[in-house]
Amino acid sequence: MPADETPAAAAADAIVALDELTRRLRVECPWDREQDERTIVPHTLEEAYELADAAQRRDDGKLLDELGDVLFQVHFLSLLLEERGAGSLADVAEHVRQKLIRRHPHVFGAVEVENAGEVLKNWDAIKATEDGREPGIFGEVPENLPSLLYARKVQRRSASTGFDMEHVPFDAVAGQLEVLEAAADSDARFEAAGDLLFAAVNLARKLKVDPELALRSSADRFRARVSAAEQLAEAEGASWSELDTGRQVNYYAQARLQEEDPTP
Repeated sequence: MPADETPAAAAADAIVALDELTRRLRVECPWDREQDERTIVPHTLEEAYELADAAQRRDDGKLLDELGDVLFQVHFLSLLLEERGAGSLADVAEHVRQKLIRRHPHVFGAVEVENAGEVLKNWDAIKATEDGREPGIFGEVPENLPSLLYARKVQRRSASTGFDMEHVPFDAVAGQLEVLEAAADSDARFEAAGDLLFAAVNLARKLKVDPELALRSSADRFRARVSAAEQLAEAEGASWSELDTGRQVNYYAQARLQEEDPTP
């Protein structure tokens, strides 16, 4: 960025350049010419997950890269709208600008709030009154969300109406675990397992923990520990897959100890 150029001007120039590139790809690239919103959205989702991963890892270099990929997706999908006469990148930007102004009356209006919780409550109330929205508490909750995010979204919508526990529901998770332990058949176990997971998501929500990222982080830790345990076994001439469970658990425990104290 030139020394005399403001960040806003630099961003505007870069956006225009990316828009020009997107239009050229749409015309000159055979792959880009074939795409529509249904074929491109799987790539959009993939880029969004990669962005979330970079943010979770606090990798600024990767975050910058993935933000660019997501921005290109926005440009491409906006261009598809333009081709159908249904909108444009400018319309997309203006629409979200107006929406953010409308949903932040404590910034752009006279509403006063004391904390972030009141901001979210106002946001949900304003959102429910906007034109074109599906009626009902759960209107426009996407049913194709990943299960953990879908559960949290449903819980948040319910909470926005006042139907929410004031306390952190540790007891609800414990209670659902007891129900699962007592389940007598596969149908009952299926239902109880779902209720337990739903209760765990609600607990995470109340603790302000993202359940999707928390579970992914846990899975990553487990993966790293099992890989480390396999390496420990191989270092002693053992094949991980041929070990009995007891010895595998022993190596896994060693891997966890090394994780807590990595000094040799």
